[in-house]
Formats: sequence, C-alpha cells, structure tokens
Amino acid sequence: MATAGLARHAGEEIYARVRRDTARTLSHLAHDWSLSLAVALLGLLVLLAVFGPLIWKTATTVNIGNSLAAPSLAHPMGTDSVGRDVFARFNEGARISLSVGAIVVIVGALVGGTVGIVSGATGGWLDTVLMRIMDAILAFPPLILAMAVSVGLGAGLTSATLGITLTSLPYYARLLRSEVLRIRSLPFIEAAHALGARRLRILLRHIVPHVASTLLIQAAALFGYAILTLAALGFVGLGAQDPTPEWGTMITDGLQYFLTGQWWIGVFPGLGLLVVVTATNILADRARDILDPRGQYAYV
Repeated sequence: MATAGLARHAGEEIYARVRRDTARTLSHLAHDWSLSLAVALLGLLVLLAVFGPLIWKTATTVNIGNSLAAPSLAHPMGTDSVGRDVFARFNEGARISLSVGAIVVIVGALVGGTVGIVSGATGGWLDTVLMRIMDAILAFPPLILAMAVSVGLGAGLTSATLGITLTSLPYYARLLRSEVLRIRSLPFIEAAHALGARRLRILLRHIVPHVASTLLIQAAALFGYAILTLAALGFVGLGAQDPTPEWGTMITDGLQYFLTGQWWIGVFPGLGLLVVVTATNILADRARDILDPRGQYAYV
C-alpha cells in the first residue's frame, strides 16, 4: 500500500511543484530589480524585432548622399557608409539574432534533450554510442566547430545556424543524462517499477516532467550563447552576408569608422548584443534560483 500510494502521489507532486514555481517566479520578478530590468530590456528588444521593421524604414535602402550621418530625429542611430538607416538595420538585426537564438534553443533542446533522456533511461550500448558522439562534438572548441560547419556548407545565415545548433547538442545531452540517472534511483521510480509500470510510461509520466526545469535553465543559458556565437561568426564573415543586417556584420562594418568619429555604426549593435546576452544570463541565473533553490544544477 505504501509503494502504491507513493507512485500515485508522484503526479500530484509534479503539478503542485509547477504551481509553487509559478508563484515563486512572480514573487522574484516583483522584488528583484535586476530580474525586472532584464525582462524589460529583453521585452523591448523583442518589440523592436517584431514591430520595428514594420513601422520604420527598410534596412537595405541606400542613400549615398546621406552616408555617415550622425544620430538625429530622422535617423535615431545615424546612417552607415552607404546611407542605410542604422536604426532600421538594428531592428532587423534584432529579429535575425533573436530568431536564430530561438531556433538553436528549440532544436538543441529537442534533439540534445532527447539524446540525453534516452541515453540515461536506457543505458547499455546505446548510452555508450550516444555519449561518444557527444564527446566527439565536445572535442572541438564550439566556435571553431561552428566556423568549420559554416565554411563547409558555405558562409551564410543557414549554415551558421546549423553550426551553432550542432555545438549546443552536447550541453543538453550530458546534463539531461545525468539528471535522468539521478532520478532513476529515487524511491518513487522504484515504486513504479515494482507496480509493473512500463519503461515508456515511467519515462514520460515521471522522469520527463522532473527534468523539465533543468532543460529550461539550460535553454535560457544557451540562448545568449547562440546569439553571441552568431555575432562572432558574422564578425569574421562566416555568418549573415551583406546586405543582411546582422549585429555581428554591422559591428565589423563599423570598426573602420570608429576611430574617425562615426562610432554609431558599430556601437549600437554592440550595445544590443550586450543587452541580450546579459539579460538572458540574468534570466538563466534567476531561473536556477527559482526552480532549484538548493543550486545543485550544473549549467553552461
């Protein structure tokens, strides 16, 4: 009777935990100024990414006669070397960066998370094969591997996204595998086994909900990593290609004019990159504190 009650109570614990986590999140948001500021700034950039290109000038319109114009009411962030509006390009760059970050996080979580959960739940030869593949990916520095993929597939936004996604997979896989191995040894999992529950039911009903918070924390941390890596690839010419307004390429374009006084070309996209990465890192830290008060989760 005790084991049966423990197994039946597991589902109720999960839903109660979700409610507690939601209330705790709202409480932290109301009392933590840094978290509130991070959410506000990230929300502002999302609004600019979604609505900015719709209400402002096109980011590719060339006006040589108005090149290198300083910030003004007509051009809040000035113009670049061929007269394109930097604010319009900033908004479009925000859309590209946030979209690529979301794609990398979603695909990486689905693929890498699945690999980690399956590897930890099954064990044996499948676990060995999957983890050796992840180890092979980890053997290369992430940026170098992303650059190699971009070079191999041809420089561009698509190949850069594929390269960044590939480098993110091991971080999900290895973390989720360790969490699954920990959860498998807990009493309520043993009780479910004793009651004759199938492995798939235990995996979907008991293990996956318990690793969801860990997956969320890792996704929040890797979102900033994805955007920063995309900018790095664009900076060295392996990401988005001109005239696509991506923040990394805009920073590269602005370097040659920075010392001559046209600082706005590279500074504004650099500030956007700084805000996004800092805000997402703050969100990842707070998510760890909220979802795991003991601070035992290891995340990138």
